[in-house]
Amino acid sequence: MQTLENVEQQWQTSVVESIINMVKAEDGDFDAIAKLSQAVSDVSSLNKIIDFLCSHPQGKRAFDERPRIGNVDLQLLHQLPENTLGYAYANHMITNNLTPLQSNFSDSNYQFLAAHLAETHDIWHIITGCDTNITGEIKLEAFYVAQLYASRFWLALLAKNLLKAVLFDIEVSSKYMDAITEGWLMAKQAKPLFGIQWNTLWETPLEDVRNSLAINNYSKIIVG
Repeated sequence: MQTLENVEQQWQTSVVESIINMVKAEDGDFDAIAKLSQAVSDVSSLNKIIDFLCSHPQGKRAFDERPRIGNVDLQLLHQLPENTLGYAYANHMITNNLTPLQSNFSDSNYQFLAAHLAETHDIWHIITGCDTNITGEIKLEAFYVAQLYASRFWLALLAKNLLKAVLFDIEVSSKYMDAITEGWLMAKQAKPLFGIQWNTLWETPLEDVRNSLAINNYSKIIVG
């Protein structure tokens, strides 16, 4: 019979192995990302995230109502005025040859958390102004860490990127640390993004949305 200590050790070993596999994998390896997500998504930390998000009325309402973005017509959104959130999102997706991420199920708080984060990930890119290159992804990962509290997955991704810098290219370490700092500071002063019904804001000017969420770009104040 396994003891609690043995179970904990096995879980820790699984997480370490998943991070090491991510370090060895190419950036953007979705299979490795999925395995890391599965390894670090323990019930205890997920409950902490959900409790933290529900402490804000917006997050509580989201878990109660479980709103979904639904099917997104990128071509239709791309016809909106260029200053709108909808146009910016569609242009981002089309330019980068991306398809909106969707999940079919949200029958529990855990499933809704995963589904909502998946289908809004690229919208968070637009709102925060984080690029899809490696430093932009690191900046957004730091943003997630701050906004989701006990976010083992996003913290693990940051650790993976720092380990890659240690092993393969130490010269990028300053850029990575700047990106982490920028994303963390931006998230700490911003209003919560989780639970927003973005599909009601497609026609709203992007700058108005950013201003309403207190999103500021900290890259100008970071010393390189």
